[in-house]
Amino acid sequence: MKVWILGIGMGPAHVTAEVASALRSADYVVASEKSSNDSLLALRRTVVDTYAPSTPIVTVADPARDRSPGLTEPGYVRAVADWHAARVQRYADVLRARGGTAAFLVWGDPALYDSTIRIVDQVKALDSELGYELDYDVLPGISAPQLLAARHRIVLHEVGRPVHITTGRRLEEAVAAGHDNIVAMLNSQLDLSAVGEWTIWWGANLGAAGERLVTGRVSDVVDEIAAARDAARAEAGWVMDIFLVRKP
Repeated sequence: MKVWILGIGMGPAHVTAEVASALRSADYVVASEKSSNDSLLALRRTVVDTYAPSTPIVTVADPARDRSPGLTEPGYVRAVADWHAARVQRYADVLRARGGTAAFLVWGDPALYDSTIRIVDQVKALDSELGYELDYDVLPGISAPQLLAARHRIVLHEVGRPVHITTGRRLEEAVAAGHDNIVAMLNSQLDLSAVGEWTIWWGANLGAAGERLVTGRVSDVVDEIAAARDAARAEAGWVMDIFLVRKP
């Protein structure tokens, strides 16, 4: 069995020639389905229809995940591990049943805040124990930080300085640790209280329907960001936002 893990940015316009070629070589695409009207699955179908219209998509019902707001850090890690384990089993069942060459289409880039590589690696280990042979390769995509910088026409870091990339739930922790130039992804909620006087470059659904951009001093634009976030969700049916905050 062969697996391609393909970064697709935010849709057809971001698919590289290399990724398109690999997609056309696949016998089928494996995609998780979160609901009966999964708009992100629909966007994956658009990518396939654009570059490999004859390639079928095999959908796999996405396992439930504990998203309780009061989860501690160990509880969060455990919840994600359980979710991944359930995905491993479901993906392994599909790959064993169909064989051939499969492709997984990953939002943005597979190397940044995505677990498809980890999950496929676990499938490979599980299959090896059972006597199956599975190999996989990864092709990069356009990442959300790249898009954010391009849309705002900025460089993510000052000259010779670092940029710290983290998740929204760890923003306050990053500030407390002394980081002063931070990109935050996976923002399940909008809490910018730790950076009120910093400058923010914010974007939602970059490169897709419902794209929104806001920049300014956080305390001045926080309400505008909240409204733009809601508008992006209303237009696209989902919202994925990212921002850079920099201490003045």
